[in-house]
Amino acid sequence: MADREVDQQLVERAQRGDKHAFDLLVTKYQRKLGRLISRFVRDPAEAEDVTQDAFIKAYRALPGFRGESAFYTWLYRIGINTAKNHLLANKRRPPTTTPLDADEAEALDEASLLHEVSTPENELMSKQVVHVVQTSLQQLPEDLRSALTLREIEGLSYEEIAEVMNCPIGTVRSRIFRAREAVAENLRPLLETSKGNRW
Repeated sequence: MADREVDQQLVERAQRGDKHAFDLLVTKYQRKLGRLISRFVRDPAEAEDVTQDAFIKAYRALPGFRGESAFYTWLYRIGINTAKNHLLANKRRPPTTTPLDADEAEALDEASLLHEVSTPENELMSKQVVHVVQTSLQQLPEDLRSALTLREIEGLSYEEIAEVMNCPIGTVRSRIFRAREAVAENLRPLLETSKGNRW
């Protein structure tokens, strides 16, 4: 049975009042949603609170979920909106840094450099690449940063990102392309690539 079908069955059980079914969905997506929210809310304790708040909102909105999108796509949209609302309520802007942990770094194309032979030169190059990528991400407008994060780190499809960001798929493709180009432009001097080559 496909993952989406399992989620849909759990959602239907939760809609009929089965709290254990919703607990299973929380267990399945808590870490992933927390990681996404921590890209907006930097303080770990606050991010945990916002994640819990997002699950509460999802639980309350569950009767209206019709399964037109995957459950986690719907949940991610709630999570992003909850994080943005939290920041606005506290008169803060979305974060300017997007730290990468070891698991997430593997999702980025640049991270292949981290797996080369461990020499001082390679370690320095890896740190520089990660620094340039992080700096590039912080300089991106929020819509481009969110699209690239959802694609490269969270692994969502273009269709899922369009649902999460509530925009046409063409807009998603454009945002991801522009975000990748901006990161590539900043990496060119470090990797000594020509303008025609991205990496």
